[in-house]
Amino acid sequence: MATWKIDPAHSEIEFKVKHLMITNVTGHFGEYSATLESGKDDFSDAVISFEADVNSISTKNQQRDEHLKSADFFDSAKYPKITFSSTEVKKKDAENFVLTGDLTIRDVTRPVELEVEYTGTLVDPYGQTKAGFELKGKINRKDFGLTWSATTEAGGLVLSDDVRLVLAVQMVKQA
Repeated sequence: MATWKIDPAHSEIEFKVKHLMITNVTGHFGEYSATLESGKDDFSDAVISFEADVNSISTKNQQRDEHLKSADFFDSAKYPKITFSSTEVKKKDAENFVLTGDLTIRDVTRPVELEVEYTGTLVDPYGQTKAGFELKGKINRKDFGLTWSATTEAGGLVLSDDVRLVLAVQMVKQA
């Protein structure tokens, strides 16, 4: 069984939410950890755990970031971590998988499904074996208790309920 850890210097954990239903606001987490355990070279038996520090959230706007950390959204004082634990990996072909797992935001745990593209494994110039993955998925924020909402003067929504998850992940095989 091989253990792999995420390389935060070469990974991005992002989410996208429609604002005013016309543009996306992108946010990311700056502090996170992930572990992948796999006995097979093709990762078809992978078991994955992930944790993000809610206080490391950034949308390039300090006022919005503070609002996201407040009780209106993530309530980081009470729920400082977002976690994910895989429950199943389905291999579609050599590069594509469906990853199912339990995502916990605030104190709400729900199953989520992520599309995973395996982008390859290689040995870097420092002798470390690295594997790359791109993950995509969509959740409804209200399913996790993120129910804050507002409307424009014309009655349009300020934020969509759908949140797209976009992750580019480089994993390092542990010795």
